[in-house]
Amino acid sequence: MTPDRTPIVAFHRLIPGIPAPERADRSGLGGLPTRAFRYCDAVTTAAGYGWHITAPLDFTLMWDGHEILWTCEELEHEWMPLGLGAVQYPHFRARFDEEVPQDIRGFSPPFLTGLPEPGVVQMWTGLFVRTAPGWSLLSRAPANLPRSPHYEQFEGVVEFDKWFGPLFTNIRMTRTDIPVEINQLRPILQVQPVPQFAYADAVMNASSVTDAFTQWGDTEWNAYRDSVVTPAMAEDHQPGRYAADVRRARRGQGCPFAAMAAAREAAPAA
Repeated sequence: MTPDRTPIVAFHRLIPGIPAPERADRSGLGGLPTRAFRYCDAVTTAAGYGWHITAPLDFTLMWDGHEILWTCEELEHEWMPLGLGAVQYPHFRARFDEEVPQDIRGFSPPFLTGLPEPGVVQMWTGLFVRTAPGWSLLSRAPANLPRSPHYEQFEGVVEFDKWFGPLFTNIRMTRTDIPVEINQLRPILQVQPVPQFAYADAVMNASSVTDAFTQWGDTEWNAYRDSVVTPAMAEDHQPGRYAADVRRARRGQGCPFAAMAAAREAAPAA
């Protein structure tokens, strides 16, 4: 049998030379408080879950309350209205038409697209994505990094195993008449792999709610003692017990998906 070498997520750069996606950093690019980085596995795991994506170039947006304007160095910082149309990444269309099959010429993806909703613009990252069967990609603002007060980003879950398409983000401007710089000094997106069964109706409808005082038994109260009472009463109580326990369990059990990936890398080519 031919070994399965399909990665969970495969990124494809259409725009030459743009930064490659990078594994998200558990320290929040060094911005997490030291105490959180040392003791809070919940925060560091969220920060390091997925990949960071930067914008394909430095550019600036401004919303005047009616339409969105944009500019970049290639435009010599002249403000250009976006309207409900679309603009190409600078000099990309000609390169695209030179490289692609003849019937695909003229269909280069737009870089920025004005959407009908007030103050909303769609930005293409320059990437296409393919996920392994049964996997989707959650696109969101970077986890646990400070966010701009001038814009928000919509989150989206895309089933890239069924649709081979561009990775983009929808940006909603929240203030008017303020130039908003989007640059490559920090990521604009964090994308995270999600198994599709995780958000299936069967899973989403399978939650429960209990009232502790009337419905908890020995199992729940014993677990409460272990997680809350015993650590609080210990004379040598140390912070980060949860983080230490999780890391210990993680090392002991291993990660099945990491093992699968290692097996794919180790398998000889067919």
